[in-house]
Parts: sequence; structure tokens; C-alpha cells
Amino acid sequence: MQASQENLGNIFKSQQPHRCYKSMKKFSPQSSNAQYFTLESSSTVAICSSPSTTSFSSPNESQVSLQDSLSDHTYESPMNSSSISEDLYDLKLKLNKLESVMLWPDCDIIDSFDTYKLLPQIPKDLKQTLTACARAVADNDIRTAKWLMREVRQMVSVSGEPIQRLGAYMLEGLVARLFSSGSKIYKALMCKEPTSLDLLSYIHMLYEVCPYFKFGYMSANGAIADAVKNEDRVHIIDFQMAQGSQWVTLIQALAMRPGGPPQLRITGIDYSISAYAHGGGGGGGGGGLHIVGQQLSRLAEYCNVPFEFHPVSAISGCEFKLENIDIRPGEALAVNFAFQLHHMPDESVSTLNHRDRLLRFVKSLAPKVVTLVEQESNTNTAAFFPRFMEALDYYTAIFESIDVTLPRGNKERISLEQHCLAREIVNIIACEGTERVERHEVQGKWKSRFKMAGFAPYPLSSLVNSTIKALLGNYCEKYKLEERDGALYLGWMNRALVVSSAWR
Repeated sequence: MQASQENLGNIFKSQQPHRCYKSMKKFSPQSSNAQYFTLESSSTVAICSSPSTTSFSSPNESQVSLQDSLSDHTYESPMNSSSISEDLYDLKLKLNKLESVMLWPDCDIIDSFDTYKLLPQIPKDLKQTLTACARAVADNDIRTAKWLMREVRQMVSVSGEPIQRLGAYMLEGLVARLFSSGSKIYKALMCKEPTSLDLLSYIHMLYEVCPYFKFGYMSANGAIADAVKNEDRVHIIDFQMAQGSQWVTLIQALAMRPGGPPQLRITGIDYSISAYAHGGGGGGGGGGLHIVGQQLSRLAEYCNVPFEFHPVSAISGCEFKLENIDIRPGEALAVNFAFQLHHMPDESVSTLNHRDRLLRFVKSLAPKVVTLVEQESNTNTAAFFPRFMEALDYYTAIFESIDVTLPRGNKERISLEQHCLAREIVNIIACEGTERVERHEVQGKWKSRFKMAGFAPYPLSSLVNSTIKALLGNYCEKYKLEERDGALYLGWMNRALVVSSAWR
């Protein structure tokens, strides 16, 4: 028992918090010249040629900005004193007309001050204005929605306060939703897809600066280490490989296991269904998975852990079958679902219910342990407006927590939020049906699904939980941890953000 606890303790060695951005400089992508979108310089909406493809427009590709059209410009033209004294009120009305024609061609031009009086009063608080705008979109009040969008656009900034940064991306989601056509949603994601290496760097940076993500992984690792502590051959199936950072501490812990490390084999899966979350297109998933495998192989060799890595990419999770993986007799099997299951469509999307089907499939493999790490948010079956409010509350906490670690004006922080968070936000707000791949559920719902699939709770290690709690004390005091009903809840202030649990 003592040896087992020491082995679990090894998972947490060298896990010191990163209090400033400089300490993570070696993980930064080479993006000193990278372009990033700001709502002050981006067009209102980007129309994609295919509903299954997402893209951002860089600032140089922008057309007309409402912010620019309202800003004070100096025109180099021969003006006499009489032109300077032109009626400023009349000029403002002309600019408003010009702006309406350029930005909102399908809307009646607001051509008088009296018309403004017919619209609701603008809330001075950004969160209230966003809420009012979302309500107008939900009610299909197009004129009010467009008018409020113009007001919101002047209040947001990707380098501002947390609510301003979040508001920028939520506004893009509202615009994308408003400019829909039948089942087609124009995903107005205003930035270029990063390279695989850059995207891995952004994901790793998010992992480092948000301890609730990191400690969620560590809690899962503790359950896996405990379940395979007496096994000589271990096979881990990771259903969302991402950047692979989860397995660094586990490999290091297994290297120090009394009696020597086991033979470790990891099957890393990168679904094509999650290409949207990884940046879309054909260059994100497979290339990144290959890089992750190389990095883990080098680490395992350095730690003297016998290691095999098998990548499984370019496959839909809805089509996953036994022949896609190599199950070998005599291996202790562990299955890891970290921030992946919410991408699987459930019974509300398809009668095939791939979410529960996958859980039943995993149960048939007789794993020693199955670990689940998911966002604690209810965005799956909720209607648009309550889903918007849930996303607003959830991501406000995330953006506030990032604010205590990374400087606001840092371009790489902006890229991190765009590539790792903005895509989720826009998808939650703008998309419906099969196009909406971000479908989070709360722990109570996951518990019901696992039990229906035949699983029973696997108790998390008390040593692991207490160690995480001690490490969390080195971060901002607003980070919170709670053990409840066999699960570990990690969050910011009074908002749970990530929940970790284990099953067998």
C-alpha cells in the first residue's frame, strides 16, 4: 500500500504553477508576425462555401468595419472654413445611412432620430447588452438584434477585460446565427487555421495556465495508475489525444514504480468529428497526432519505459469499431475520455445515439478503468437562449481565470483564446443539429449514461485528490476544488468548470 501511494505521488512531482507568461515561453509558437482578428477590424460576417468548413478572415481580408465607419477620420482634401462648419448632426446622419447600406443591406435604413426612439434603451453594461441582443435573436427581432450588435461591437475588444474579450467571440456567434439560411450556418470565425505545431502549442499553453484542465488530467492519471499498479502490460486507449500532455506525468510515474515500469502501449485517437475543435481542414488532426507520438516516444525512451504508440486518425467517432484498435490478450486496458464525449451526438441529434453506443462498446472491452474528464456545463439539449446564458456564465469564469496569468495585450494569449475557446463559443451559439458539435452535459447526466451502459463508479484516490488540493493552493485563491459523489469538481470562484470521475 505504501509503495502504491508513493507511485501515485510521483504523478505530481514537478507540477508547479505557472504564475506568469514568461515561464511558458519555450512552448510559444513561432507567431511573432501572426495575424489575429479584432472586432474593430473584422467584417461583420464571413460566409463559408460549405457548412462543414470553418475559417477566419484576417484583418487584411476584411471588408467594412462598423467600428471604422464610426471612428473619427481625417481626410486630406482641400477644405475651406465653410466646410468645416458643416452641420455635424447632418454629417452623423449621413454616416449612419452609409453604414446601414454597407453593413445591413437587407435592413430598412434608420434615417431619423425618431426611429431610434422606437428601439429599446441600450443597457450600459456589456453583459446586459449581450443578453438583450441574444434575446432579440431568439425572438427573431432582426432590427433590434442588428442595432444591438452595432452597439456591442463598440464595447468589445480581444485585448480588453475578460467580459470584453468573451463578448467579442459571443458577438461573432450571434452574427453567425442571425445570418443563417435554413440548416446552413455561416460560421463567422475570423482567423486563419494554425499549423499543427502552433495549435499544439496553444493547447499546451491553455493546459498550463488553466489548472482546472491540468488537474482534471492528473486526477484521471491517478485513477489509471491505481487500477494498473500490479500489471506488467498496460494498454491505454485515449479517445481524444489532443496535445498528449496528460501522459507525460503518467509515464514519469510508471518509470519510478517499485519493481520497474510496465510495458506501456497508448492508442491515440483523433476523430475527424473533432476537426472543428482542432481548427478544421485536413492538416490539423493527423499531423498533430504524429508529432504527439514522437514526443511521447522520446520521453518514454528517456525514462526507460517500454513504449508503443499507435495513432488512429481521420475516422469519425460515430463509425468507430473494434477493428480500428488492436486489443491484445494479457494487457490491462484503461480507456480515457478527456474532453471528447461531448462531441459525440446523442439521442437528441440522431436515433443512432452514438454517445451511448460508444460507452456500451467500451464496456464490452472489459477495461480495468474508464476515466471521464468533461466541462461542467449544460449546452447539449438546451434551447438557444438558455444555452447562450449558460455559455456566457461558463466562459466568463474561464476568461477571468486566464486574466490572472497572461497579460491582456499578448498576441499569443489572443491566439490561444481564438483557437482553443472562440471556436467552441461560436459553435455553441451559432449552430444547431449535426453542425453543433459542442454539446456539454453536467456530471449528473454523465453518471446516468455510464450506469445505463453497465459501469459502476471507480473511487478516485484520496491521495491524488488531497495532493491536487495542496497544489491548487499555489495558484490564485479563486480556484476551487470539491469532492462530491465520487467525482472531483474543479472551478473558479463559485462556478464548477471541469469534473473528473472514474468508472469500471
